[in-house]
Amino acid sequence: MARPRICLIGPGAPSSNPRLVKEADALAGAGYPVRVVCGTGHSLGTDLDDELFRARGWQVVQVPLGAKWQRAARVLRQRAAAALVRRGLCHTRSVAAWAESELVVRLARAAAAEPADLYIGHYLPGLCAAFRAARRHGTKFGFDAEDSHVDELPDSPEHRNRRAARESLERGLLARCSHLTASSPLVAGAYERRYGRRPAIVLNVFPRSEAPREPVPTAYLKGEGRPTLYWFSQTVGPGRGLEAVVAAMGLMVTPVVLHLRGVPAAGYRERLDAHAAAHGVRGRIVWHPAAAPGEMVRLAGAFDLGFGTETGFTPNNSIALSNKIFTYLLAGVPVVLSRTPAQARLAGELGDAGALVDLGRPGEFARALDALVLDRDGLARRREAAWNLGRNRYNWDVEQKAFLASVGAALRD
Repeated sequence: MARPRICLIGPGAPSSNPRLVKEADALAGAGYPVRVVCGTGHSLGTDLDDELFRARGWQVVQVPLGAKWQRAARVLRQRAAAALVRRGLCHTRSVAAWAESELVVRLARAAAAEPADLYIGHYLPGLCAAFRAARRHGTKFGFDAEDSHVDELPDSPEHRNRRAARESLERGLLARCSHLTASSPLVAGAYERRYGRRPAIVLNVFPRSEAPREPVPTAYLKGEGRPTLYWFSQTVGPGRGLEAVVAAMGLMVTPVVLHLRGVPAAGYRERLDAHAAAHGVRGRIVWHPAAAPGEMVRLAGAFDLGFGTETGFTPNNSIALSNKIFTYLLAGVPVVLSRTPAQARLAGELGDAGALVDLGRPGEFARALDALVLDRDGLARRREAAWNLGRNRYNWDVEQKAFLASVGAALRD
């Protein structure tokens, strides 16, 4: 008997969505025929995507934005829909979907070009496209809530109508979903409170094969350099707690070096370097280029401490768990977490592999960092604890079981 066919749909390039790639790999590894429909135009270009597609056990269809003259009508329609949503004049699912992305209809058409037994959307455009493709073929669809998308917008009068449109869109579609997952316990809780459905929790972890075979002795632990701090993202910009890290560095006894990896937002590198100079740590920020998702664990292993410095700038930011936390753990790097509700909850499970700090108290932050790096034997023990957690608990080999179980249940129902 033929295995059920599954189509994953996301609006961004695969290199910008490692979670979708891991799900496709897991499904293909479980024997399902897998097709991925996704967008293009990621700021890092297509080289990383081309690398991802090599030796993959699934098919990919990319939906390009197209030239400006080809996009003109779509862009105008998307802007008009967004304007209606902002003014509270959105009364249809179609308008709410167009307000999210100009690619919704094109993604849906590309996904529906071949029948699947289950379509799984990522992000709201992917959810809308999955629903449309499933309706076209009379099959099932599901949703992976990487974030609480309503809560990505501030809970303020300015964003009330946009939040309401997103909530209406999700409420109408999630009631029909056969498969529903979320990326953190608190994100799952937000969906359950709002819509009465509890998603299966699938953390943003990475394959055990990407982990080092044993904790990596850093240059500092070998007595060959200064202690190093590390943070990475696709884009390095404001609102991520980096200014607080730099301010704490200026109050530390230990002359640590901060390493940042990713593409700086316009003008941000100059602003952060100036901020470092103002706090007496000029020249102690090292900038690294972006790298392929499959390289992030290996690259992280060279540093002494990793940072998850979320600021809680939106309700979602307070309840999400970023994939960088689990990158550090898999690499055997202890993680310093800011005190958001989601990260405070996780810190209680990490033991010596995690430390919780308050970004708003630079003196306490600095003393905590000094305590972590000055005790080299303790730092080595923390690295071993992180490596053990990454190898035994926080990895995709473990976490994919919950994802595959949810998919299997959806196909059986």
